[in-house]
Amino acid sequence: MRLRLPVVAVATLALVTPAVPAAAGPPAPSPLVFGTCPDDLAEPFPLLTCATLQVPVDYRQPSGATVPLLITKQAAKDPSKRLGALFVNPGGPGGSGTIAAGILAAPDETGFTPLQPAVLDAYDVIGFDPRGVRHSAAISCAEPTYFPTPQPDPDAAANRDTMWKLWDGYADRCGDKVGALLPHLGTDNVARDMDRIRAALGEQKLNYLGFSYGTYLGAVYTELFPQRVGRMILDGNIDPTPPDVFYQAAMAQSVAFQKRLGTYLAWVAKYDAVFHLGTTVRAVRANWDKTLDDFRTKPHGAVGGHELISTAAAVLTSEVAWIDFSQVLSAYVVNGDDTGLVEFATPSTSPRAEQFTASFSAVTCVDSKWPAGKARYERDAARLAKFSQFAWDNMWITGSACRNWPVPNHAPIKITGRGLPGILMFNTIGDPATPYAGALKLHKVLRSSVLVTERDSGKHCVFANDRADVNTWANDIGTKYLLTGELPQHDVSIPGHALPVPTPSALKKASEKSPVAAERWHTS
Repeated sequence: MRLRLPVVAVATLALVTPAVPAAAGPPAPSPLVFGTCPDDLAEPFPLLTCATLQVPVDYRQPSGATVPLLITKQAAKDPSKRLGALFVNPGGPGGSGTIAAGILAAPDETGFTPLQPAVLDAYDVIGFDPRGVRHSAAISCAEPTYFPTPQPDPDAAANRDTMWKLWDGYADRCGDKVGALLPHLGTDNVARDMDRIRAALGEQKLNYLGFSYGTYLGAVYTELFPQRVGRMILDGNIDPTPPDVFYQAAMAQSVAFQKRLGTYLAWVAKYDAVFHLGTTVRAVRANWDKTLDDFRTKPHGAVGGHELISTAAAVLTSEVAWIDFSQVLSAYVVNGDDTGLVEFATPSTSPRAEQFTASFSAVTCVDSKWPAGKARYERDAARLAKFSQFAWDNMWITGSACRNWPVPNHAPIKITGRGLPGILMFNTIGDPATPYAGALKLHKVLRSSVLVTERDSGKHCVFANDRADVNTWANDIGTKYLLTGELPQHDVSIPGHALPVPTPSALKKASEKSPVAAERWHTS
């Protein structure tokens, strides 16, 4: 999930901190008029229509400068069964909701849709690019090649000063390039934007499906607009309780990714006859460790330690690429052929990749408190690195820019869970990107919620997955709730989905794919 586009001109606004709404809010928005979508949406998703809504940059100045939001709609297929609009957010922050709406509603080559047909009959699926993302005045902080490829080894003590300068410089560039919009890119304002879209659609309630960071957006919405909450599904959940919410989330990820790596290595060992990387977890781990050390010691083209560990993290969020990744890892370990592994792990240097980094940083830095001194970051990363190969890399890419961010953070929204209807939550027990402990914390805060746990599973998110990762129990529970409002009577645990099997046909299909750099799903 990496994103993009032009910056709105709001240079006359002051750089201010909390985006608290004024007593007199903005006037009611005009109804949305949907029409043709931009080509990058229309071509893959021809059933989508698009509209633009102008929203206040600063909700304390509702008559001041505005920022345009692009909204997509796939209309309910059976108007006689229509229940309303279902908003979707894919996470990030920085993920494109316009694309997510298309993906969730589009059939694959077999006719399978992530959202079940009954949901698509009953709901207009609504996506929107949050402010600063893709078609909604996307921000950019630096040229696409600002970060070198390969990046310095994130674990090497000798590179610490270089890494701090790199991320401090990126933060400075965000202040210079984004300017007056930067203080207003937090989740509180995205939630307010979402309510403006609801009003412009003429919907009395907001029905919502949020994944990953989208669960935090959903939680903030429940606090700002509890009377407007309809049916809400939160999947892959973030603990919203600490004031340094995203710093704590990043720390928790480091441990969870290492644990998830163990699950992957055990799967590889099970298929030693296919991958030849070892019959035990210990043997496969030794081959992985040696490969990582090789790339750290001497990068292979654009791929060094950072690129390889980030790719591994992306692979671990789902099992979709396990066969592909294991094949190219095997080619390197067994035959010394690094071609596939380098192609797989080479990072994108496109403008959209940098724009994702910009919007991810802009939201997390203003949403959360962050340590001010380098010593705290380095001390915590060193502590976690005793247990996790992901610790240093995760520290650099999920928060080091925030230490020197050019605008102050907002006062975090305290989530109380008061006055809410029933909410449905999903989480896998071993999710590395949004660890299960965070789901338990959010579940406790949202007292009207029911938590569905996918046991024996470590993928990131449960409901409305693509066909390769689908959990039919989860889909049935979520679909019933969306159609009837009925929740399970209590928290439930459901069986895990099937893991991939590297059959000859699956191997052939994987080998025919063009290697694509795996992209880390930022959720911290």
